[in-house]
Amino acid sequence: MKIAILGSGGREHAIAFSVSKSKKIKKIYCIPGNAGTKELAENINIEINDFKKIHDFIIDKKIDIVVVGPEDPLVNGIVDYLEKFKIQVFGPNKIASRLEGSKIFTKNICKNYNIPTSRFEIFENREDSKKFLKNAEHPLVIKADNLAAGKGVYICKNIRESNLAVEEIFGGKFGVAKNILFEEFLEGEEMSFFIISDGATIKKFGTAQDHKRVGEGDTGKNTGGMGAYSPSRLINDNLEKKIFNKIIHPTLKGLSDLGAKYKGFLYVGLMIVNNEPYLIEYNVRMGDPECQTILPTLNSDIVDIFIACVNENLDEVQIEWSNKKSVCVVLCSEGYPETYKKNIEIKNLEKIKLDKNNFLFHAGTKNNDNKIFATGGRVLNFISLSNDFNICRKNIHNNLDNLNWKKGFYRKDIGYKVID
Repeated sequence: MKIAILGSGGREHAIAFSVSKSKKIKKIYCIPGNAGTKELAENINIEINDFKKIHDFIIDKKIDIVVVGPEDPLVNGIVDYLEKFKIQVFGPNKIASRLEGSKIFTKNICKNYNIPTSRFEIFENREDSKKFLKNAEHPLVIKADNLAAGKGVYICKNIRESNLAVEEIFGGKFGVAKNILFEEFLEGEEMSFFIISDGATIKKFGTAQDHKRVGEGDTGKNTGGMGAYSPSRLINDNLEKKIFNKIIHPTLKGLSDLGAKYKGFLYVGLMIVNNEPYLIEYNVRMGDPECQTILPTLNSDIVDIFIACVNENLDEVQIEWSNKKSVCVVLCSEGYPETYKKNIEIKNLEKIKLDKNNFLFHAGTKNNDNKIFATGGRVLNFISLSNDFNICRKNIHNNLDNLNWKKGFYRKDIGYKVID
């Protein structure tokens, strides 16, 4: 089989690595890929929202399945576009992808199907937003309605911070903003819960705790994710049943009523309050860096899972996992999530110790004349598996010390709730 993976981040490198272990695969293409995927696949320099060029390439190379990694092409309708040409695609269609494309769309599904979530208000302009803020209780969560690469969320402690969030969102920091969402702040602990679906059958696909804030102790600005550990310390059988019955099943019923089946990965971002789940957000793909944390613990052939999803027979596939714990630490460029320099060389990669329990997935990198350069804010993902979270983190820190990249930084406390 030939497979094409769309995307260029750590998530896509992790997917390519899992795919490369399958005996069914003859050739992997990554569009556009990064320096890490180049070791496993042929990188193809096509922009991921250029659907016509992607279609022509797929037809030319006789690709069997396309796996869409990031949210942008999903929200823009790449699945619908390719399926018109009878191309098999793993990922949700345009209607289903609105779960991530519009936070307000998701909130309205919550409202209509009694899904537990925080109380919310929606406004269309600065003036009404600031009028609301005069009497709003703080802390307050403020979100850009559109895609924001994981960064369009503000947790505001006071009205000054809230007014700044309003100005940045309506000022175009995350693209054109037609709406803004204000949410009640829930006191609890976050959990990332994943499912995979073929449109009829739903199966759990792991749990994790993501560390979004840039600073130690979960402080500072939101990022795309500084690291994660899996499984979440919060998960238990009772909570899992509540997540499916109160959140996932009603959401998929809401999509079904709109004429959409959900196919692909679904990230369910939750706040757990006294063992009760509240929906924070949906992502219509694997999380990043949760994907890098979870996939190395998958024992089943991921290609069998992709095939089952596109053929709508996921019920016939057993998904088996290692019992090991997993930690991922993200190495970032200095200055991230604000301004950072690009095209900085990364040396000493050969000094990193990799084996069946220790992995390195590239994110914002490129290979130029056999040298590796940092091109993004999040650059490299270090992952370790063990029966002990503490050992995982020590292994990662040893590899980061071996790399010794002076132009980067990372959070040293990833997993602190299960380690320290």
